[in-house]
Amino acid sequence: MEVYYKLKEVDLVVAQLIANVKTKTLLFYGNMGVGKTTLIKAIVKHLGSNDNVSSPTFSIVNEYSLGTSKIYHFDLYRVTNLEEAYNFGIEDYLNSNCWKLIEWPELLEPIIDNYDHIYIDIDKNNNRVLKL
Repeated sequence: MEVYYKLKEVDLVVAQLIANVKTKTLLFYGNMGVGKTTLIKAIVKHLGSNDNVSSPTFSIVNEYSLGTSKIYHFDLYRVTNLEEAYNFGIEDYLNSNCWKLIEWPELLEPIIDNYDHIYIDIDKNNNRVLKL
């Protein structure tokens, strides 16, 4: 799946994205400023959470309520090695049946095996380009 969109169209893109993912573990790739957190905010809303979504840059993981379940939103930009991830309990999060939305996931690729890749970029016309 490949979609070009303006940020104001993010809600429409999220509906398409969620309809096409195969897992509840979504790995987000893209440079700073391309709109990963904006997309994740829209995903959390689309999934039905009313929680305020913010970037977990310093907290590493934010937790959002979803009825009887949860959504975990990770920003691993500041995590420098896998040992740090184990220290904050990444295995427990990954083994849960909850949604896991992970920015800067490269560090985790060796320890997870069931996920969807989502790539976000900006084209020359300032459109977002999403590839699933």
